[in-house]
Amino acid sequence: MSIKFKKINNTIIKCKKCPRLIKFSKKISNIKRKKNINEIYWGKPVPGFGDTNAKLMIIGLAPAAHGGTRTGRAFTGDRSGDFLFKCLKSANISNQLKSTHISDGLKIKKTYITNILKCVPPGDKPLIKELNNCSNHFANEIYNLKKLKVIVTLGKVAFDSCINFYKKNYSLNKKFLFKHGEKYILPDGKILMPSYHPSPRNVNTKVVNVKMMKSLFIKAKKII
Repeated sequence: MSIKFKKINNTIIKCKKCPRLIKFSKKISNIKRKKNINEIYWGKPVPGFGDTNAKLMIIGLAPAAHGGTRTGRAFTGDRSGDFLFKCLKSANISNQLKSTHISDGLKIKKTYITNILKCVPPGDKPLIKELNNCSNHFANEIYNLKKLKVIVTLGKVAFDSCINFYKKNYSLNKKFLFKHGEKYILPDGKILMPSYHPSPRNVNTKVVNVKMMKSLFIKAKKII
């Protein structure tokens, strides 16, 4: 990882702008989940990870309570991550079918994975103020991925937050609608591709499946 991204990630880890989220992360880390009762939880804001020369960026909403908040890495150790990496492996982006812990040997090709919100929110419902507080971290990530060409947003909140970032920093003259697999050209030339979130609810109700997600990631690969 580059020195620049080490600084970005260190700033994220030390962030205390949202007392509600910091308090909730610590609560989860102390109470724990029965199956992880003997583990030491990360319990801090969770930075992004991957290739800092990435051409593809994948953005989720927030770290899971017993996933990223426990392991210290986004989409690591939770069911949403299991499904995501299964799809990434099928598209030849990930070297593994799943990611269980931060030192499990996972490698993702030309890809950077992060969340719009770096801390888990109660009920998976962040406040607008909390999303705004975290937007600076997202800005630092996107500005410093110098080779970035495609952004895949997982879920509508991540999609809307990405659009809001571009509204604040560029001139957007058209309406962007959330539609799985759509392609939008952003003002800086990057391509935005919205995707359904790989949550257990969406997977179990067949809102999204491996074939759909694999197809989306293969489209993204062709662009880059």
